[in-house]
Amino acid sequence: MSAGRGAEVVDLAEVGAGAVELVGGKAAALGEMRRAGFPVPDGFCVTTRAHRSGVVPAQEILDAYQRLGSGRVAVRSSATAEDLPGASFAGQHDTLLDVEGPEALVGAVQRCWESLNTERAVAYREANRIDHGSARMAVVVQRMVDAEVAGVLFTANPLTGCRAEMVVDAAPGLGTAVVDGSVNADHYVLGDAIPETGGCLGRGELKSLRELGSRLQGHFGSPQDVEWATDRDGTLWVLQSRPITTLFPLPPPANGPGPRVYFEVGHMQGMLRPFTPVGMSAMQLAGRMWLGSTGARSAMDVWVVDVHGHLYSDLTDLLRSRWTRDQVPRMMRTYGPRCEAIARRLLEDPRFAPQRGMPIRLPWLTLVRQVLPAAVVGIGGSLARPDAARARAFRSAAEIRRKSAPASRPATTAERLRLAEAAHEPFAGEEISDVIWPMMTGLLVSQLARGLLRGIADEAELDTVLRGLPHNITTMMDLALWQVVHDLDDEQRELLRSAPPAELAERYRNGELPDFGLAAFLAEYGNRCAAEVDIGVPRWSEDPTPVFAAIANYLQITDQEQAPDRRFARAAAQAEATVAELTARARRLRPVRGRLAGFFLRRTRQLTGLRELAKFAWVHPLAEMRRQVLLVGEDLAANGVLDHSGDVVFLDLDEIRAAVAGRDQRERAATRKATYQRELDRRRVPVALLSDGTDLEAIAPPVADGAWTGLGASPGTATGRARVIRDPADARIEPGEILVAPTTDPGWTPLFMTASGLVTETGSPIAHGPTVAREYGIPAVICVRDATTRIETGQLITVDGTAGTVTPEPTG
Repeated sequence: MSAGRGAEVVDLAEVGAGAVELVGGKAAALGEMRRAGFPVPDGFCVTTRAHRSGVVPAQEILDAYQRLGSGRVAVRSSATAEDLPGASFAGQHDTLLDVEGPEALVGAVQRCWESLNTERAVAYREANRIDHGSARMAVVVQRMVDAEVAGVLFTANPLTGCRAEMVVDAAPGLGTAVVDGSVNADHYVLGDAIPETGGCLGRGELKSLRELGSRLQGHFGSPQDVEWATDRDGTLWVLQSRPITTLFPLPPPANGPGPRVYFEVGHMQGMLRPFTPVGMSAMQLAGRMWLGSTGARSAMDVWVVDVHGHLYSDLTDLLRSRWTRDQVPRMMRTYGPRCEAIARRLLEDPRFAPQRGMPIRLPWLTLVRQVLPAAVVGIGGSLARPDAARARAFRSAAEIRRKSAPASRPATTAERLRLAEAAHEPFAGEEISDVIWPMMTGLLVSQLARGLLRGIADEAELDTVLRGLPHNITTMMDLALWQVVHDLDDEQRELLRSAPPAELAERYRNGELPDFGLAAFLAEYGNRCAAEVDIGVPRWSEDPTPVFAAIANYLQITDQEQAPDRRFARAAAQAEATVAELTARARRLRPVRGRLAGFFLRRTRQLTGLRELAKFAWVHPLAEMRRQVLLVGEDLAANGVLDHSGDVVFLDLDEIRAAVAGRDQRERAATRKATYQRELDRRRVPVALLSDGTDLEAIAPPVADGAWTGLGASPGTATGRARVIRDPADARIEPGEILVAPTTDPGWTPLFMTASGLVTETGSPIAHGPTVAREYGIPAVICVRDATTRIETGQLITVDGTAGTVTPEPTG
C-alpha cells in the first residue's frame, strides 16, 4: 500500500509526524510512534483526500481491512486540527470501537466524517480560532485490542502542573470508560517512587507505564496525554498520544541547587495578560538601565523572570536566607491573601530551609551611599514643603515627556532602533528623583499615620482618608474625559451614544468626526492604554476605541448627583472631615501623638495622590519606544525579513537587531505570535510556581468558605448587577453595575466612573486600580479567585470592601 500522490487509503506504518494535512493529527502521531518502535496496533488511514472528495472509498477501505485480517477494529477520527500543541480536540470527534464487518466499517468511517461538523466540534474550533474551511477529517482504522485493563497516562500532573510526576487513571476493560468518566477509575500518582497499589494495576505495570511515558515525552519533546491498553496476554499498547495543552509553561532554567519558586508580579502593573516579546524585552532593558548606576544589574535575573510573556519574580533566595525568609509572607501580603498563604507554607517546606548568607549579591554599601543621602533630602524636603515638592514633581514629569521625543527623525533603520533603546534614558535621569521622593513620602506618611492611630481609629476610617485624593494624575485624566462629555451638545451626544465605539474610532482616525475636545484629551493622555507597560500594545492615540466606550458609559449618567466630578468632590469632603475628626480624637486621647498624627494625615492628603505620577511619566518613554520600534518594523517588512510590519512586536530587541542586520525573522515572528495568542487566551495564570511547573495554589489545602473571599481594597458596600469584563477595549457598564474583571490598571479606570463597585481576580491594595477605586469611594474587593468565571453578568452581588467579601444575592 502506498502513500503516494492521490492515495485515499494509506498504511499507518507509512505516515509520520509531518503528514498532518494528509492523515490528521491523531494518525500522524500514531504513525510516528509506530515508525519509532512504540507498540501501536496495526492499521490504516482513510486520508483527507477522500474526505475532500465527499465519497467514502469503500472498495479501498475494504481491501485494506482484508489485509489487516478483518475481524474487530477500532475506527477513530483524525482531524487536521486535532491532537496539536494548542488544541487537543479531546472528545470532540467520534471514535467507534468493536466495529466488525464491511458494512459496519464503511458506516463507521462515514460517522467519523460527519462528526467534523457537529455542534460541539464547531464550537470548539470557534473557541480556538480555527478556520472551519481549513478543517479536514481523516479516519484511522486499527486492529482492536482485547483489553484486560486500560486507561490514560499523563506524563506531567495535569492538576498541579508538576513535571516531576506522572498520573495514571485505569479501569478493567476498555479505556473509553475512563476517558468519558463513566467509571470510578483507579488513580495513581507516580513520583520518584512507585506507590503501593491496591487497584487494577500492580507495581510492575505502573513501572512499565512510567517508562513508556518517559520515552514518549522524550520522543515528542513535550508532556503527553497517552491512551493505553494492556491485552489479555499482558502486552502494553499505545492507542493515542497527544500534547497536554492545559499545562502552564515552565519557568526558564535557573542556576543553583534545588527547586526555585516564582511569584507572579505582572498584575501589580495591571498585566494579567502576557507581555509581547518586545514588551518584555523593553521591561528588562528599562530595569537594567535603572539599576545600572548602582551596580545591581544582575538582580534583574531575579526580579524579572519571563515565563512565556508572564512576569514573575524569583524569591527562592529570599526564602532560603535567614535574614529575609520571615519577611516574605509580609511582602506577599501586598499581593493578596493567596500569595501570603503560599509563602507561609513554603517556610515549612524543607526544600527551602534557611541557609547562611545574604539572599541577593548586591553592592549594598554603594546602594546605601547613593540612596540614603537622596532619601534624606527628598523626603525631608517633601515633608517641609509639600506644595513645592509636588509642583517640582509635575514639572519633572513634563520634562521627562519632553526629553523622550527625539529632536529629529532618524534616517536609517539602525538609528531608529538606537533611538528606541534610548527612549528610557530620560526616565532614568535626574528628573525621576523629583517624582519619586514626594511619592514615597506620601506613602510613608500614610503608614506612619496608621501606626500612630492604632487603637484610636479603625481601618475603615483610615481608608476613608485616602478618598478623593487630589493631584492624582489618573483621577485628573478620568475627570478630564468627563469634562469632554459634559461639554457636548445634544447632536454630539446622540452621535456618540448611538454608534459603536470601534466605528467611532475608525471615523475619528479618518478625520470624519467634528472636534468635540477629544483631540486635546488625547494630546495629554493618548500615550495611555490598558496594559500600557507593554510597548507591544496600541496606545489610545493609535486606537481610541476604549475612550469612545468610556464616553458612551458617561453618557448613560442621568442623575447628576452620580456625576464623576460630584462623586469625587463628595469623597474628598468626606476624607477631609475624617482627617479633622481623627486628629481631634487623637489629640484628646494622646496629645503629642495626636499632633503628629494630624501632621502626617495632612501630608497624606497633600502628597499621596502623587503615587500615579511616576507611572504616568514612564508611559511617555514607553510610547516613544513603541513608535520607533513600529517604524523599524515598517523597514523590516519592506526589506522582506518580516511578513508584516506589526510582527516586529513578536521579536525581542536582540532579535530585532538581528533583523536590522538582515537576518530573516519571519518564521520566528509567526511562531511567537501563535504562542502569544495561546497565552492571551489563557484564563488563569498561577500566582506562584515551582521550577518543576507545580502550581502552588493547586496543591493548597481547600478553604471551606474561600470561594467568594478576597482582599478588601476600598471600604464600603455596594449591591448591584455584575458586569463581567475581560477587556476594556469596547466595554460598556451601566451606572450602578459592579465591574468584575481579571485585573485593572489606569487604562481601566474610566469604567470606574459609572461602576458602583469593583471585583478583581488579582491585584494589590497599592496597585493602580484599587488606588483609584478608593479615591472615587467605590467599594473594591480584589484577589477573588476565578471571579470572572464564578460570577456571571447580570448576577446580583454585594461587594463588601471592608470585610473583603463578595456575596451572591438570592434571586426571585
